[in-house]
Amino acid sequence: MPLEMTIDALHEFMAEQFPQVAEDFTIEQLDEEGVCVRLNVAERHLRPGGTVSGPSMFALADVAVYLAVLARIGPRALAVTTNCSLDFMRKPAAGVDLVAECRLLKLGRVLAVGDVLIRSEGMAQPVARATMTYSIPPKD
Repeated sequence: MPLEMTIDALHEFMAEQFPQVAEDFTIEQLDEEGVCVRLNVAERHLRPGGTVSGPSMFALADVAVYLAVLARIGPRALAVTTNCSLDFMRKPAAGVDLVAECRLLKLGRVLAVGDVLIRSEGMAQPVARATMTYSIPPKD
């Protein structure tokens, strides 16, 4: 299945539909199998101790799968998360962005499943891993 949206189209979609968080994320790579998304870490993403918070890592994983799905099905804002399993594996490095590599494992008519590895920029070992399921709305 070819891509229905480009990186520029996905950034524009996020700016229109989610202006409150769109600038937090940068799409770095996109292909038929998945997407690479950067969390532009700012003070609001940090927990006491200076590392990226769990909710911010969840948001990165969630956005990565959402964008991977939309890239394949087109701009359907009502695609929603129906399940998530998130493993926090190690403390993120302080003062650097997080990068999520998302791979779509299944893209069906009504459900999509994605796997995400999150790393601190410059580190080989992942800090978190997520598997997410999305419900795909019917076409208009």
